Amino acid sequence: MMKDYDPSKQISSDEWLELEEFERISLVRTFHEKLDDGLSEDALEMHTMFHVIVENQLAEKVEFIPETIAKLTRQGLDRHEIIHAIAAIVSEDILDLWKGNKKAFSPKQYRRKLEKITAKRWSKGQY
Repeated sequence: MMKDYDPSKQISSDEWLELEEFERISLVRTFHEKLDDGLSEDALEMHTMFHVIVENQLAEKVEFIPETIAKLTRQGLDRHEIIHAIAAIVSEDILDLWKGNKKAFSPKQYRRKLEKITAKRWSKGQY
């Protein structure tokens, strides 16, 4: 059973999926609390949730997530930064839904955004 989480290291999909959701959240939160990066409580909670979402997608082999991670790794990003890049795309889609800018999540649009993201674009804040 998984005892620690380190987003810079590849994790076993089977081990991740064996955990209850609250355990995944706890592991990710503990990792980020140790970083002491000055996130407010709310920001830490959101940051943790997006990490878990991306790790869940990777473990479940959601279409194009493993390929996106491989592509961004080849382009020089570390795994933790890649999780942030994918999480930024997810959070943008969730915010659009929340604001009412779109009616439903579109897997097709999500895939296009994943195909479009590159290390260079991410470093410029574009995704």
